[in-house]
Amino acid sequence: MAPTSDASAELLSLRKSIDNIDAALIHLLAERFKCTQTVGRLKAAHQLPAADPERERRQIDRLRGIAEESELDPAFAEKWFNFVVAEVIHHHERIAGESEGTR
Repeated sequence: MAPTSDASAELLSLRKSIDNIDAALIHLLAERFKCTQTVGRLKAAHQLPAADPERERRQIDRLRGIAEESELDPAFAEKWFNFVVAEVIHHHERIAGESEGTR
């Protein structure tokens, strides 16, 4: 059974909103990674470790709380954060390796 024209119009509108939100998320992630790249350079310059497990734990707790307040699955928020942090640590390690090569 084909969707009615009202349902098709609503679906199109919802998908446009989703597309806009996806674009905003990508822009926000890009800004986040610009900041974390600066953090990585600062850590490398001062021979600080790429990872900060205590900060990560605090952030997970904070983000889980925000997720609950926003009616988002806290476990999903934690998985997302862990994915992003793993990439950030990878970048920090690469930056530190490049920095060691210039010393």
